[in-house]
Formats: sequence, C-alpha cells, structure tokens
Amino acid sequence: MNISKMREYAFMLLYELEIQKKFDEENLEIFLENNNIEDNNAKKYITKIVKGIKENEPKIEETISSKLKPEWKLDRISKINIALLKLSIYEIIYTDVPYKVAINEAIELAKTYGEENSANFINGVLANVVKENL
Repeated sequence: MNISKMREYAFMLLYELEIQKKFDEENLEIFLENNNIEDNNAKKYITKIVKGIKENEPKIEETISSKLKPEWKLDRISKINIALLKLSIYEIIYTDVPYKVAINEAIELAKTYGEENSANFINGVLANVVKENL
C-alpha cells in the first residue's frame, strides 16, 4: 500500500473519531479490521499518525483556531475539513513530511471527500500554518 493510500485511511479514521469523539485501541483495531488493512507498514503508519494527533490535539486545534477568521470557531468547520487539517498540521509540524506534500495530499483528499470550497479553505489555512512554522 502506498503512502497516499495510508494517509487516506488515516484521514478516514480521524473523520470517524471526529464524529464519535472517542479514541481507544479498540476503535483502531475495529477500523483496521473493517477496512481489511493487513499490511503491517500501513497499520504502523495509521496508528502512529492517529496517536500522534490525539497526543497533540490541543495544540493542533489551537493552531487551527488561530488561523480562522475571528468570527469562526472550530465547531463551525465540517468534520471532514477538521480531520484533514489535523492530519496535515500534524505532518507539517510533528513529522518530516515536506509541507508541500502534506498540503497537496490534503487538498486532493478535500477534493474527493469535502465540499465544493473545502480544497480552497484547507489550502488557505495550511498556507498560514506554514508561514508561521517555517
């Protein structure tokens, strides 16, 4: 399984967790099983990404909030966009994934799963994150 597909599965799990508001090992195992993810590299990648985001979630959410217009709050953003932003911001700040790759992958996922303006919204927020963190 290639890294883009692993990232897509990580996004799907993050989206699921945004809806459920609960994360534990059981959720992770059920997700991997239900999606027939048997590749050990994929399991490790998805687990590392999701656990890393959960460990750093307050800082990641603060980063997102700081890049929104003053009248916008996190709960106003779609769950899909929140999941994509968390994934990308985690990759940009906490991993060695090049920021251009993280942004491009998020935009492509937004085009597939998001609303009409999701890709532009994601691009705008992530561009501001990169300006501040690089």
